[in-house]
Amino acid sequence: MSEQRYRRPGLVDRLFNGLVAGLARLGVSLWGSCELTVRGRKSGVPRSVPVNVVEHDGARYLVAPRGETEWVRNLRAAGVGELRLGSRVEAFRAREVADADKPPVLRAYLARWWFEVSRFFDLPNADPGDAELLRVAPRHPVFLLERV
Repeated sequence: MSEQRYRRPGLVDRLFNGLVAGLARLGVSLWGSCELTVRGRKSGVPRSVPVNVVEHDGARYLVAPRGETEWVRNLRAAGVGELRLGSRVEAFRAREVADADKPPVLRAYLARWWFEVSRFFDLPNADPGDAELLRVAPRHPVFLLERV
C-alpha cells in the first residue's frame, strides 16, 4: 500500500490560495496558476481550488504537492474537471499516473515551483535523483490531463 499523507494549509496558505484563485478568475495567472473545478464526490457540488499545471514532453499534468487532498479524491471519483483562467474554461479528462512514471513529471514540477512547494516534499533540493523522486512519489498524486 502506498504511503499517503495530507498537509493541511495554514492561515497564510489559505489567504494566498484565495488570492491566487481570485486572480485566476480575473484571468491573471501567477507562474502558471489557474483554477481547477471538479464535482464533489459526495455532494456533487462543483469545488474549486487554485492549482499549477505543469507541462512535460508535450503533455500537461496536475501534481498534488499537499498529498491526498479533497481535490485529488474528487478528481479520482469524477475522472473529469475544468481548468479556468478568466473567461477561458477548458474541460479535461484525468488519468492518474503510476508512481514508477512520476519522476520526470515531479522533476519538471519542482524545477518550476520549488520556491512555492519545497516544504511539502521531503527532498534535499529542487533537482533530486530518480531514487529520491521514487521515494516521495507515493505521497504526491499526479494526473495526466487529456482535453475533452
